[in-house]
Amino acid sequence: MTDALTRLLTIAPPPSEPRRKDWGAVERTLGVRLPADYKELVHVYGGSNWDDYLYVLEPGCPNENYDLIAWAENQAEDLEGLWEFEKKPAELEPDGAHVVPWATTDNGECLYWLVRPGLEPDEWTVMVNEARGDRWEHFSVSCTRFLASCLDGELRSAILASSFPRAAHEFRRLGGV
Repeated sequence: MTDALTRLLTIAPPPSEPRRKDWGAVERTLGVRLPADYKELVHVYGGSNWDDYLYVLEPGCPNENYDLIAWAENQAEDLEGLWEFEKKPAELEPDGAHVVPWATTDNGECLYWLVRPGLEPDEWTVMVNEARGDRWEHFSVSCTRFLASCLDGELRSAILASSFPRAAHEFRRLGGV
């Protein structure tokens, strides 16, 4: 278990039933391997809502609005169209660099893994894109560390809502048990 997941366990007790996934099938569908910390996060918490604001996407999420695979397909298409009108963030300029979504917010911000050639999934870092805007932030941490660090106040995003995180944390699993 990662240190970041251990921190999350102190912030919000997990549901009693873990979510099981066929990660091989998920990764074949996406065309990329996923970070181990994300798989562990989904196993423990599933697709989830944090502080009534941030939604962690899950492949095959019981709430289809937060299905990782659908989001990945849609975001890839949307971003390709966007680059025709907006400048790509510097982190995405190198050949082969791209992003894969792993979370979203009530306001429509999207949180991505920054995928770069030559980096293993466990080395991917986090990028945040504002809703309906061209601002991006880059954080040199894993997705689980990003979530835990936001929730405990160690890390702050200028793009995410100023009301996040809440003083008293709320967690809920998306759909099902």
